[in-house]
Amino acid sequence: MENIEQKKPSFFDRKFRITEKGSSIKTEIVAGLTTFLAMAYILVVNSGMFSALDGVSFDAMYVTTALSAVIGTVLIGLMANLPLAQAPGMGLNAFFVYTVCFTLGFTYANALIFVLLDGLIFVILTVTGLRKIIFEAIPPVVKAAIPAGIGLFIAFLGLQDAKLVIPNGSTGVTLASFNLFNNASWADVMPLIVAVISILLIAVLSNRKVKGSILWGILGGTVLYYLLGLTVPGFYDNFGETFSFNPLKPFVAFGNETVGKVFTQGFDFSAYLAKDGTSVGGLVILFITTALAFCMVDMFDTMGTLYGACRGGNLLVKGENGELEVPNMNKAMLADAIATCTGAVLGTSTVTTFVESSAGVAAGGKTGFTSLVTAAAFLVALFFAPLAKLIPCYAYGAALVYVGVLMMGSVKDIDWSDVSVSVPAFLTMAMMPFTYNISYGIAFGLISYLVIKLFSGKVKEIKIGTWIITILFLAMFFLTH
Repeated sequence: MENIEQKKPSFFDRKFRITEKGSSIKTEIVAGLTTFLAMAYILVVNSGMFSALDGVSFDAMYVTTALSAVIGTVLIGLMANLPLAQAPGMGLNAFFVYTVCFTLGFTYANALIFVLLDGLIFVILTVTGLRKIIFEAIPPVVKAAIPAGIGLFIAFLGLQDAKLVIPNGSTGVTLASFNLFNNASWADVMPLIVAVISILLIAVLSNRKVKGSILWGILGGTVLYYLLGLTVPGFYDNFGETFSFNPLKPFVAFGNETVGKVFTQGFDFSAYLAKDGTSVGGLVILFITTALAFCMVDMFDTMGTLYGACRGGNLLVKGENGELEVPNMNKAMLADAIATCTGAVLGTSTVTTFVESSAGVAAGGKTGFTSLVTAAAFLVALFFAPLAKLIPCYAYGAALVYVGVLMMGSVKDIDWSDVSVSVPAFLTMAMMPFTYNISYGIAFGLISYLVIKLFSGKVKEIKIGTWIITILFLAMFFLTH
């Protein structure tokens, strides 16, 4: 009888129980790279979004985004042994830039305080178990409407970034002109065509199940933009001056503009208090409600993503109550919370688990080793910021539109035939893009839900937590506006 020596499992196999979970090192590597391709667009989109703020450059935010993705993804891989990835979340970054900074008037550094507070609160809620209580205080209809409303908001931002929707004095906004025979030149219309084609390209690639469709759509739109640029007189006149491949330059910007700003400038609210009609009391109420909105959006996004990604890969396990749940849920949530705190220190919005992790799970990823591979890919990407800057807003704006489409899926869970459900749902969704404020959408959803239930004789259906949160939002409106 021939003795066959069994191969000793590798360190990573033992650490992540890869073979035990029915996977292999090769499969985990492919899955990790697949996840990276699916979510790499965040490097460009997040950097482009934050560069609209005073004192924040594309270069600095690119490094911040990549580093926060590396740290967050490593954390969830090591702590929870799940094939998931983390980065600054879509929706939360829009809330940070367009609501907290542009609409409410806080500085970039001020807004980072909310992110840090969000992470710290999340840690406390996860460790103490209070997370479940708060989560259950939000009516199901509002929970379902929040991601859809954020999707509409993000799509609206994407259409503006792509210059397809432009300001209009009479109607607020309008469609950009494609009329080459009247008031538009080819130089004006060409980028709009690139934006439309980029949106359709992402949709077609996604429909054909191409991995990393959003990223490939962005890159395809970028190539098209520069090819068509050959037909625009003067398009390349200053190209040599604006582009220089210096991989170390973004790190200098990162050190000067973003990292540590939460501590050095974040607690200085003098600029906000200097505005007309503001008071310390109003600031306190606005601070509480804004922090609450951050926490709620983060909580729903994280819990929904964790469950959805794991369900898609058949990774759910039976809990104590017999229901399917995410394995190592508390560890995953804790990793998310720590990553958010780290992101605030680095200088970005809330770091959260990405739904695009599902792409890696679908490719066979079953363990945290998949996460380590994804993190390694983001680490390499750190040195390609100069190339990423070449991507035009017309291309990454298209990505925002498509992400908005994906987030609209939650509307299927809303019973539109029930007025007590449809009205709060609609107000939640509509008020986010119409007011440029995600927290206002949540507020109107909660207030309308409470009022309808109250005057319909169903006051017993309103939970104590719902009353408390709604009253806080009412105080925000009456004391800060």
